[in-house]
Amino acid sequence: MRYRKSNLPCISPTRTRNLREMNPGCAAEKAAWRELKDGWRPLYGDVDKIGVAIEWHDFRIERSFNWGRTFHPNSLEFCLNLNGHGAVGGAGGTRSDYLPGNCGYYAVADGPLPASRRAHDHHQFVTLEFSREHLRNQLAQNEADLEPEIRRILFGKKEENVVAPARPMTMQQRSVVGSLTEPPVAKAAQMLWYQGKALELMAQFFFAPKDPEFFCMRQKRLARERVDRVKEILTRDLANPPTLEMLGQEVGCSPFYLSRIFSREVGHTIPQYLRNVRMERAAELLRTGRYNVTEAATEVGYSSLSHFSKAFCETIGCCPVLYPVAKNVLLDR
Repeated sequence: MRYRKSNLPCISPTRTRNLREMNPGCAAEKAAWRELKDGWRPLYGDVDKIGVAIEWHDFRIERSFNWGRTFHPNSLEFCLNLNGHGAVGGAGGTRSDYLPGNCGYYAVADGPLPASRRAHDHHQFVTLEFSREHLRNQLAQNEADLEPEIRRILFGKKEENVVAPARPMTMQQRSVVGSLTEPPVAKAAQMLWYQGKALELMAQFFFAPKDPEFFCMRQKRLARERVDRVKEILTRDLANPPTLEMLGQEVGCSPFYLSRIFSREVGHTIPQYLRNVRMERAAELLRTGRYNVTEAATEVGYSSLSHFSKAFCETIGCCPVLYPVAKNVLLDR
């Protein structure tokens, strides 16, 4: 399997040692992650000692990994999944599939909760982990304001395994996750900074909105976020764009629905938008004077020079051979 170069954050070995000194993590969880060596990196806290932990995971595996072994008994865990495919639940109960760009939560009781990470994937995800006892103590005065399912998990009469459906991450959640591995504060202030981020994520996941969105407004917001994410994915590698099915998996919806909302939001189909972006990029390359027409075509994913020239003429308004000397030519969008 070929992996694309990742633009996601990495942690240096020195930084990893510093994080481990600051956050030793519980012994049981260390044992569960041992086979992945440096793939598990505690960023803040310890579920057994203070009731909360933030952890970063970055690893490749050749065989399926028993993810459920890393879960804490009597806990509530949130997963923000950047890369790789995972699954929580199943074996007769509710199952939730974690695709790239999805997030969700699962509550673990005394018994095991089955979960796995798919073989041959590059997995990158953040988990926010809590003991149920810690949350009950912290949120007792706010019980009525919690999301109904969270309230049932924490304050219900029966503790049981619960698996919530995964959903696409919001842009705000992506921003928080992207900042976690490189705190923008001095080392002495990092504990406070991580506490703030833990509280920020708690506020997003745990509480019912004060003014809940109407269903149609929420659908429009989710559609815009999905379209923005698709644009980001397409521009990341113009020469090797993902298929429509892959895009649907990335943003958590069907290819048919994605095509429909993209056309509605952008005014172009996904192939039309991709062609426009490719031609804009090709025009930029030609303007530099460092690329000839064949090289510019290859850079944006065209192997046929005639197809490239036709698309360039239709999009930019002139032949690519003449473009470097054609002044004041604008892209008609």
